[in-house]
Amino acid sequence: MTSRVPALAIPIFALAWWAACYLISRDAMRGALVRSAAALTAYAIGVAAWTASPDSPLAQILLCVPALFWAGAAVALLPGTLPERRQIDVGWLVLSVSFLAMVVALPSAGRLVVLAPLAGGLVLLWRFGDQVQPPMLPAAMSVVAALYGVGLTVLLLPIDLGEPLLVLSAIGVDLVMLAFLVAVSDSLYVGERLRADLLRSVTAAVLGTVVVGGPAVATVVVADSTAVTLVQFGLVALVMTGIALFAQLRRGVDRIAFRGDDRLRTERAALMSQADALLRHRQRHRLITTRPDDFTRFTRQALDNYHHLGRLMRSPLTDLPAVDRRLGSQPRATPLARALELRALLTDGVERLRPAGAFATSDEWRHFNALHFVVVLGLDPYARRQRTDGLDREERQALDWMRRYVPRRRLRRWQQEAAAIVARRLWDELTSADPRWLTTRGTNSLSPERNG
Repeated sequence: MTSRVPALAIPIFALAWWAACYLISRDAMRGALVRSAAALTAYAIGVAAWTASPDSPLAQILLCVPALFWAGAAVALLPGTLPERRQIDVGWLVLSVSFLAMVVALPSAGRLVVLAPLAGGLVLLWRFGDQVQPPMLPAAMSVVAALYGVGLTVLLLPIDLGEPLLVLSAIGVDLVMLAFLVAVSDSLYVGERLRADLLRSVTAAVLGTVVVGGPAVATVVVADSTAVTLVQFGLVALVMTGIALFAQLRRGVDRIAFRGDDRLRTERAALMSQADALLRHRQRHRLITTRPDDFTRFTRQALDNYHHLGRLMRSPLTDLPAVDRRLGSQPRATPLARALELRALLTDGVERLRPAGAFATSDEWRHFNALHFVVVLGLDPYARRQRTDGLDREERQALDWMRRYVPRRRLRRWQQEAAAIVARRLWDELTSADPRWLTTRGTNSLSPERNG
């Protein structure tokens, strides 16, 4: 093993592993982020396998796997309102398993078949490109995918373009660019800021690579052992995981260290959530530039995060004029205070959906029931072990009715319809606010704001 190999392999491994963990730290529930992270993880492990045994079948297979997850990321970026979205997701999963089996069975040149699902995913993304953000996403992902395809072709075919690890590094750059594009799209979708949070994590990752990667390279060169090489890759992976998932690990340590002091643990968690929210909350006074469709989506997401103050603090709706009025003499209130007032505002919006008269399960009550009992009160009518302790008669009736007569999909549809009503009322109030508020909060354009 030449010294040039680990000197290049370890830094690109560190960058790919950090990028995967960073995407997970953004939101582990978002399909596009998780699938992109899986693509980067497979690539990083492939780099380690290639370094230990160049051009081995295992390394080649691992370097092909990102194409399958990349196709999945493209599918996950399709608009959620697409009627065939569920079928497309299932189709991607079935095709991925089939193509993975083909990649394992075929020789080197035949493994390029893995590019077919990737091309299919990009075609779908182009088909609905007018409904994704940013608008240049399909073109940018296609360019990066083409570069990835070229690099994979060079690695799998008998084409000599010099040091293979240079081509491997180029593939890593392509996959990191994919991660960046997906992160940008996700931040626009949820109305959060990306730049500050990404800059902090990138800075820490670079420092970690220098501090840990340097000794790891020296150790691999001196030892010249496969076992030592793999151990060094493992140590670098642990460091990059700690850097990218620092907030989550910090909370985990607090739960262990302060398990006997609930108050201290709760207060520290609140402070940490506020610090994280400052990095990911968009620049204030730009809410008026949001499109009505985006505003509706932000309202729906805020209702989904009703009991998750950490996410609610990052919502752009915390800058609503109604929140300012509720805060009164606290114009520079903390993110937590704004999130609490936003939650109270959403509660009022849900209460306005309640029809007159006593509780009922008729059609006119569907929107109120779907949000009040499930979102505001946090009841789960589909829980296997239903606990009704402490519930009043009305809440018990609502739970029993939804469990018996309301399928999960129908309830979700009612929640979306109700969220749209709440959003429309908030939007009408926003656009009819004091004109002085409008002029201090940016332009009157309804185009989506740039991701800050």
